[in-house]
Amino acid sequence: MELLRSLRRLWRHQLFRRLLAVRVATQSCDGLLQIALASYVLFSPERQPDARSIAVVLAITLLPFSVLGPFVGVVLDRVPRRQVLVVVDFSRALLALGLAAVVATGLRTPGIETLFYGGVLLAMSLNRFLLAALSASLPHTIDEGEYMVANSVVPTIGPAGAVIGVGVGTGLRLLLGQSMPDYTANAVLFAVAAAGFVLSASLALRIGRTALGPDVGTAGEQGPTRARDVLVGLTEAVAHLRQRREAGLGLLTIGAHRIVYGIVTVATILVYRNYFHTLDQVDAALADLSLLVVVTGAGFVVAAVVTPPMTARIGVRRWMVLCLVASAVFQLLPGAIYAKGPLLVAAFLLGVTAQNIKICVDTLVQAHVADEVKGRVFVLYDMVFNVALVAAAVIGAVILPTDGKSVLILVLLAGCYLLTAVVFALVSRGLSLDEGTESLRAERAVTAP
Repeated sequence: MELLRSLRRLWRHQLFRRLLAVRVATQSCDGLLQIALASYVLFSPERQPDARSIAVVLAITLLPFSVLGPFVGVVLDRVPRRQVLVVVDFSRALLALGLAAVVATGLRTPGIETLFYGGVLLAMSLNRFLLAALSASLPHTIDEGEYMVANSVVPTIGPAGAVIGVGVGTGLRLLLGQSMPDYTANAVLFAVAAAGFVLSASLALRIGRTALGPDVGTAGEQGPTRARDVLVGLTEAVAHLRQRREAGLGLLTIGAHRIVYGIVTVATILVYRNYFHTLDQVDAALADLSLLVVVTGAGFVVAAVVTPPMTARIGVRRWMVLCLVASAVFQLLPGAIYAKGPLLVAAFLLGVTAQNIKICVDTLVQAHVADEVKGRVFVLYDMVFNVALVAAAVIGAVILPTDGKSVLILVLLAGCYLLTAVVFALVSRGLSLDEGTESLRAERAVTAP
């Protein structure tokens, strides 16, 4: 009910409704695209994935954006962000169609796989660009005191859309797999995702060209982006974060959290693929892992319900510390019980705490970063995410067994959660972390007995 109340509070803003529609549409297609990718790469009946193969896939799909990020960050602060949404989604539609054509050949030659991974590289990099544009655009659709409310709703409904895409993609893949070869079924998934990206771009066209910012400057006024502009822009964004310590600390904290959470994610994929299932049980492994994704998504939804009232009650700082400590506990109990039921419970609980932390960090960035550098900062945010996940996969490739099962590693990861909580608690003393939650605290003051 709290999520519905928050959504109702924001629904009066027409721009918010239209931007939310774009986010849900594009992230639903992301979920479907990821199922197609996982089915092609990690759930091939002739290949057994290990942590190293997962690390390679993540590096190929995520690291390029870490190189391109500073360039696109400058773009987000210089051109209408609505145009970014339209152009990126149309571009991803073309890329998805290209991937469908490559996969439909049924070939796994070095040349075909190079084309495939090149297309995936571009599609995933554009995805991060689009998410940064959506985040930077959000403040233009709501009032300043509604940042926490919006960041509890939007980053939750968006992933819920991704969960829907995962569910639809999994069901479609299992259905198609009964009547056609695996590679043809995967190609169909990529084609369906392409149609969805066209729909998302069409929804973005309902928004005014300049309605989403940036507030100052356009490409036409400032001229083309040069390498020097990128370096200067990146330097300005980092300097801004040093001045706005609340936002900078938030990015560092979520980076540390995502490294630990990423290692757990890699381990879980291996457990579901190689510990619970044999190599030939492709459909069963994919179905079970998809259920885990849905359960994790349910945890994201619950986070949207509990975070606003809890931050209004105890403050952002205490809530983030509590979530980090809770992550350490859930990591071990029930996370260290290697059975499907306990792992589903652990996935749900860790999903709740992970999304709680993300909602808080999103709010810190929205509230403490000036709009003229917000695009660059949100790109830095995504770069932190990407590098943290790739680092997690690389660490996992070194320390995880092929089946992903290791209680000792889970104990060490729980210790990392606790260490992050202690460092955050110490560094955040004296900082103002509750900006952007004014409407929640005002409402709590009115309703308090």
